[in-house]
Amino acid sequence: MTFSIAARCERTGMFGIAVSSSSPCVAARCAHVRAGVGAVATQNITDPSLGPLGLDLLASGLSANEAMEMLRAEARHVDYRQLALIDSEGRAASWSGDKTLGLYRSAAETNAVAAGNLLANGDVPKLMLEAFAASPELHIGDRLIRAMAAAVEAGGEEGPVHSAGMLIADKVSWPIADLRIDWHDTDPIGALAGLWMLWKPQASDYVTRALEPSTAPAYGVPGDL
Repeated sequence: MTFSIAARCERTGMFGIAVSSSSPCVAARCAHVRAGVGAVATQNITDPSLGPLGLDLLASGLSANEAMEMLRAEARHVDYRQLALIDSEGRAASWSGDKTLGLYRSAAETNAVAAGNLLANGDVPKLMLEAFAASPELHIGDRLIRAMAAAVEAGGEEGPVHSAGMLIADKVSWPIADLRIDWHDTDPIGALAGLWMLWKPQASDYVTRALEPSTAPAYGVPGDL
C-alpha cells in the first residue's frame, strides 16, 4: 500500500524522498531526510522510529548497506518492514521483510532507490528510477515528482492512493521542502505536483528568512511566515 523513491542529486548534493499510499498522512510516518547525510524510507507495516535511527547510522559514517544491516539487527518485528536508504555518496540499499504485503519490489542504482508493496505491477520501482534518471539537469523535486507520476502510469498500487508527500534537504538542518497531501479522494500525486509548483519558487526565500531575515523578500501577504 506504499511506493516511494529516495534520492540524491548528483549536481547539488540535495537529498529528497517522495512517497504515496492508500493510507492517510503517509509522509508523516514514512519519509525521512537529513542534509549532508541521506534519506530513509520506512514503510509497509511502518515503524517510524527506523527513519531517524537510519539517519543517525548514516551520520555516524556508515554506508547505506552497513546502516541497513544495523537496522535489520536492531529493529523489532523487522520481518514486517520495508526499508530503503541512500547515503551521502549516493550509495543505495533496500530490504523487504518476508511479511511485506502483497506484490513487493525494490530497485536501486547510484543516487536513487525505489521500493513498493501491494503493487499492481512489479516494474513500478524500476520505472520510477528510470524517470528520475532521465532528467539530471532538473531540480531534484521535479525529478521526484516525475518518478511518482511514472509509478502511477505503470499501475502504482493495487488500489487507489489517497496521500502523498515529498521532503527535500539541502544545506540547513530542516527540510527546505516538506510538502504533504494527507488525504485526497482522487489524485494525491497530482495535488502534490501542484503544491510543489507553488512552493518551488519560494523555497530559497524561506531559507533566507531563517538565516538572514534583514535581506529576505517581503511578500506583504497577511499571515506570511
